[in-house]
Amino acid sequence: MAGALRHTARTRLARRLMALAGLAAVLGGCAGDQTGTILTPAAISVPAQAPRTTGRRVADEADHAKLVASFGGEYRAPATLRLLTEITDRLVRASERPEEPYAVTLLDSPVVNAFALPSGRLYVTRGLVALASDSSEVAAVLAHEIAHVTLRHATARTEMALRSQLVSRVVADVLNDPATGAQMESQSKVTLARFSRDQELEADAAGVKTLAGAGFDPFGAARFLTALNRTLALKTGTGSNGEPDMLATHPGTVERITLVTRAARRIGAPGLGVDERARFLAAIDGIAYGDNPGDGMVRGTRFLHPSLGIAFEVPDGIAIENTRNAVLGTTRDGTRRILFDQVESSTGRSLEDVLKATWNDGIDPGTIENRIVEGRPAVFAVSKGKDWTFRLAAIRVGENTYRMIMAAKGSADPDAAFRRWVDSLSSVDPDEARALKPLHLRIVTASAGDTADALAARMVAPDRALDRFLVLNGLERGAAVKPGQGYKLVGE
Repeated sequence: MAGALRHTARTRLARRLMALAGLAAVLGGCAGDQTGTILTPAAISVPAQAPRTTGRRVADEADHAKLVASFGGEYRAPATLRLLTEITDRLVRASERPEEPYAVTLLDSPVVNAFALPSGRLYVTRGLVALASDSSEVAAVLAHEIAHVTLRHATARTEMALRSQLVSRVVADVLNDPATGAQMESQSKVTLARFSRDQELEADAAGVKTLAGAGFDPFGAARFLTALNRTLALKTGTGSNGEPDMLATHPGTVERITLVTRAARRIGAPGLGVDERARFLAAIDGIAYGDNPGDGMVRGTRFLHPSLGIAFEVPDGIAIENTRNAVLGTTRDGTRRILFDQVESSTGRSLEDVLKATWNDGIDPGTIENRIVEGRPAVFAVSKGKDWTFRLAAIRVGENTYRMIMAAKGSADPDAAFRRWVDSLSSVDPDEARALKPLHLRIVTASAGDTADALAARMVAPDRALDRFLVLNGLERGAAVKPGQGYKLVGE
């Protein structure tokens, strides 16, 4: 949540909160759900022979600039980008359309995300690179995205018709821009990518074929999807059997793992192709991991924003995403969601007026309550929709005004959890702020006698260091580490 977070009275936050499942797909993105970026409504028929997209027009460059900006800009890691480019080149040569040009961009975002434009621009976040354990896993993601382009899941005609919608919605969802945000067509179905289920599965199968054709381990696709499922389960503090909310609008992870594993087995037995683990780890050694402290970050169970000087406890069971303009969160099943942002508040304007002006749905006047929270003036209120109950608060901290909103689906009233969350809002001690340093991946070589527990103990982790170490390195619980092999650790 970089800088001041501004929203006008036209901001439809009720719609935003109810759309958090869709927004989570944007934030978790394409690698999370393994899709591309092209919005393809079911009403649009894709012809068997789609017109070819050639070259990169001025509009492509404008879209590229907007998308890169909305994901934190380009991340400067020459060795990593060089490897991604080489992987892409190998995949393209093995694809159905080896003559088409592609270019990959590494984005400075901690979320696990990858997507593509029909012009051949591919995007991968540093968060995705950090999760992958070898070159074949990253190659599986890129092969999937290339498949969306080569299979013409978005035709040139569709691209022209949907271009402005695509970019405006991506930027709106990531940046929470109220003007473009109002263009959202539904409360839960506007995501960064809108491929049909069949298109997703088709891209999965084509991606595995391309992966093997390029000489990579075709089982890398299944390993990456498994790692994704595990990291999301770890993030939400739940078991790994459920489906991540960010994948709700796409085929289930278990189904997709089964499909790509079956596709790989049709090509050959495990051990076919290369994974280039050592080379991959060398290329990502030292890349940033997690949030940038200046933009706010989670430490343990707390969210801290040194630039704004505020912090709060993350509610139990909530997985949060720190966007440029707001902190968003949702439970694994999507039945409880939160939003934290900063709102405009002119001098002399009451907090009650601020809350009413920034919330378009009706507020029950009998629920408006003036309180003092940790010495700060605050106003609480309740808004009820057909299926959701919203607990709202506007809190003044110094010259700034913040909103804290918790939504609960069904008959449940989140009052108790909401008040605990609001009461946890506090100032960040200057010494604590200075102590917050960005985290990085460090590649270490296991020595004889090393164990997963011993290596995990060397990590900077908020909790469950062993589980985080295992997920980052694609290891199952109880697995032995191999002397002489490299492993990822998180450190300052």
